[in-house]
Amino acid sequence: MFKRLFGWMSSEANSAMDKLEDPIKMTDQGIRDLKKDLDQSLQGLAQVKAIAIRTRKEYEQHKQATQDWERKAIMLLQKAQAGQIDAGEADRLATEALNKKEQAAQAAAAHEGMVKQNDSQVAKMEQNVQKLKSQISQWENEAKTLKARAKVSEASSKINKQLASIDSSSTVAMLERMKDKVEAQEALAESYGDIADSNVTVDEEINKALGPGSGTSSLALEELKQKMRLGDGSTSSESTSEQSSTESNAGEELSDLDKLKQQLKKDE
Repeated sequence: MFKRLFGWMSSEANSAMDKLEDPIKMTDQGIRDLKKDLDQSLQGLAQVKAIAIRTRKEYEQHKQATQDWERKAIMLLQKAQAGQIDAGEADRLATEALNKKEQAAQAAAAHEGMVKQNDSQVAKMEQNVQKLKSQISQWENEAKTLKARAKVSEASSKINKQLASIDSSSTVAMLERMKDKVEAQEALAESYGDIADSNVTVDEEINKALGPGSGTSSLALEELKQKMRLGDGSTSSESTSEQSSTESNAGEELSDLDKLKQQLKKDE
């Protein structure tokens, strides 16, 4: 149980760390760490080079001392042969000079080995430093490229998100809501128009169909004009009486609509 609990806690912790980690920032931090390592490597290289330079100088000094002690021994023997110094004393001093020569030669041989070792270490460290510099330069270029790609992808994602109306607070979503509101208002106005049309009376429909000047007053005016054209004579009275008699006899058999049609024909 504890093993499973520990495994669950580890997985949750790793998941949380993955969410918190920013690859770009982590890459920048890694490059900074590599640059610190490069600085330390350069310091170590400088120290090894300093040791190699000092060792080489000491080697050259011991090598030169070897030659100098041998030359001094030869000069002592030459002076003894020339009678300038005692032969025994010359031999003793020449022997000491040869001993010094041997010591210098041994020291020179030891320093020669150290010089070779130091040169090998310097060459190896220089190779590692150059490799580290190249790696840092490569990673910096890759980081710049990745940063540019990340910015482009982020901008593209925002644009595509707005175009796809994924973001409810975006301008596209607000325009869609405004469109719905306008359509609702238009539908409401149309419904009010239908209600207003349904309230029109039959009289208004008849007058609208007949056009302007077709009201009751206009009909009365036409009838008055007709009477004035007929005049006040007996002929007109007789015709009027006959017309009234005919209309009264026909009125019993005709409907109001037929009467109106006959009146229109007479007016014509």
